[in-house]
Amino acid sequence: MTHENHYAAGQADSRPWGDWAVIDAGPFYCVKRIRVIPGGILSLQRHRHRAEHWVVVRGHARVTRDAETIELAPDQAVYLPNGCVHRVENPGSEDLVFIEVQTGAILREDDIERMEDRYGRR
Repeated sequence: MTHENHYAAGQADSRPWGDWAVIDAGPFYCVKRIRVIPGGILSLQRHRHRAEHWVVVRGHARVTRDAETIELAPDQAVYLPNGCVHRVENPGSEDLVFIEVQTGAILREDDIERMEDRYGRR
């Protein structure tokens, strides 16, 4: 089976809502540490080629997964299957930090279909 992974360990980027860094990456997976500042919210989005597992390690997360809203505290997790509409926001007063494990045959930053974005990104 072929795979495409555009991520490399040590890669990092800043976003209007916080930042992310790749902890590890290999065929069919990528592991990121994601930090969301208080009041920050990621775009409402979906991915065509990957699923994601999110584990909260600090702070509190409000996750939208299709039609449901899930509140997560440290040591709690959520699974986001390929194609589901999702986002995370930080409703708290401290940074939200979670670990994201992406799995799939195609892992690229441009595999994001945004439905809504507070920061005007497409």
